[in-house]
Amino acid sequence: MSILLLEASNIEKQFADVQILNIKNFKIYAGDRIGFVGPNGSGKTTLLNILSGDIAPDSGTIRRYCEVAYIRQFGMSDMQASDTSIAQKLGQYGVISKIENPQISGGEATRIKLAHAFGSPKQLIFADEPTSSLDIYGIKQFSDELWALESFILISHDRALLNRHCNRIITIENCDIASYEGDFDSYKQQVDAKRQRAMFEYEQYKDEKSRLQRVHADKKAKAQKAGRKPKGMTSAEIGNINMSALKRSYQGKERRLEQAAKNVQARIDHMEVKERPRETPLIKLDFGLTNPPRNKILLSGKDINFAYDRQTLFENAAFQVENGAKISLQGPNGSGKTTLLNLIYHGSESIYTVPKLRIGYFRQGFEEIDLNKSVLQNAMEDSVQKESTIRAILARLLFKAADIKKPAGVLSGGERVKLGLAKLLLSGCNMLLMDEPTNYLDMPSLEVLQAILSEYEGTMMFVSHDRAFVNAICTELLLISERKLTMEINFKICVNQ
Repeated sequence: MSILLLEASNIEKQFADVQILNIKNFKIYAGDRIGFVGPNGSGKTTLLNILSGDIAPDSGTIRRYCEVAYIRQFGMSDMQASDTSIAQKLGQYGVISKIENPQISGGEATRIKLAHAFGSPKQLIFADEPTSSLDIYGIKQFSDELWALESFILISHDRALLNRHCNRIITIENCDIASYEGDFDSYKQQVDAKRQRAMFEYEQYKDEKSRLQRVHADKKAKAQKAGRKPKGMTSAEIGNINMSALKRSYQGKERRLEQAAKNVQARIDHMEVKERPRETPLIKLDFGLTNPPRNKILLSGKDINFAYDRQTLFENAAFQVENGAKISLQGPNGSGKTTLLNLIYHGSESIYTVPKLRIGYFRQGFEEIDLNKSVLQNAMEDSVQKESTIRAILARLLFKAADIKKPAGVLSGGERVKLGLAKLLLSGCNMLLMDEPTNYLDMPSLEVLQAILSEYEGTMMFVSHDRAFVNAICTELLLISERKLTMEINFKICVNQ
C-alpha cells in the first residue's frame, strides 16, 4: 500500500469575494508524479502556497506527513551556500560564483533556486514553473534531477517535461481538483474526448429543444383554431346543429390541445441545459496600420562589443535580420540574450535599423503594464487597432468579458504575460522583441499565442526555452556562442530530453 505524504480536506479560498478554491479532498501518495496544469488565474500557485503552508486557507485542513521543498515561481532562494550539499549543487548548476553577484540573469536566478531545492533533498517537492528562463542545458539538468525523484507536483507548460516525468495530471475545474491518470498527452486525449462529448450533447440538446418548440407552437396553433366557427359551414347548417354540444366538443378539444402544449413546454423547461463548448475567436490584425518597412534587411549589427564589469558578452559580433523573419535567440544562461535585446531596443552605434522600423519590446518584468488601470484600458493605451479588434484579441487570449474590467494589479503572472503580449500586438510596432513570452502561460494560452505569432505578418526576435514552441514558430535561430552571433536556418531543437 502506498505511503500517504499529504492530504487536504475541505479547502476553501476566496480573493475579493470570488471563490478560487473549494477542494473537497486531495491526497498525495509516495510515487505520485503529478503535473499540475490549467488556465492562468485558476488557482494553481495559490493551491501550492496553501499546501506548503505559505498562506492559510479560509477554511479546511492540511496534514503533511513529510518535509516539503518548494521551488517557487516568484521570489529568490537564500543566496548563500548554507551547507556543503547546497554548495555542491550550486557548483553543478554553474552558479556558485553568482550568489553574491547582483548582475545575474533570470536563468541564473532559477538555477540558484533549483540548487537549493535539490541540495537538501525532501520526500516531496513542489515546483512552480521551475524551467522559467532556463536554457536547454539547464532544462536537461533539471529533467535529470526530476527523473530521480519519487514524488512531486510540477506546474509547467513544458509538454516534453510533463510527458516524460508525470504519471498523473491534475487541474482545477469548478474550484475543485480534477485528476487524470497518465502523462500530458493522455490527459489531452481525455480532455479532447470530453469536449467532443460535450459538443455532441449540446447539438443533441439544441436539436431536441428546437423539435419540442415546433411541437409546442403547432399544438398552440391547433388549440386556437379549435375554438373558432367550423370553416365552410353556412348559418343554416350551423342552425341545424345542437350548438351546446358542438361548443362543448370544441372547448374540450381546445383544452386537450392547450394541455398538450403545456406538457411540451414543461418538457422544454425541465430539459438539462447544455452549454456550447467555448471556442477560440478568430481575428486578424490589420498589420498595414503599423506602416511597415519594405526593405529586405531591417536591422543589422557589426563589430558589437559589450561587457559587464570584467565579463565580456560580445566581442566583434555581427548579425542581420531580414524582413518577415521569426528569429529565436538561443544561448546559455548569462550569455547575453536579454542584453542583446536591450541593445537592439535602446539603440547602439553598432546596430543599424531602417527608418520605418518601429520596435516593440516585451520584457520579463511587465514594465509596460499599468497595474492601476484595467485590462481593457491597458490594451487600448497604445493601440492602433479598432476597439472591436482589441476586444477580440483579448478574447482570443482567453480573457473573459468580466476579466477585461479587472485592474491589472490583481492578475496572475500568466495573465500579465498575456496582457503584455496583447499590448505589443495591438501597438503600432512592426517588429517585436520578446523576452521569455512563454513563461507562466497555461497550455491553452500557449497554444493560442503559438497560433497568433504563426499568423503575425511582421518580424520578430524572441527568447524562449520552450522547445516545442520554438520549433513551431521560428524560421531561424540566432545563436550566442563564445561571444559571437551565428545565424542558423535549418534546425530542429530536440523536444524529448
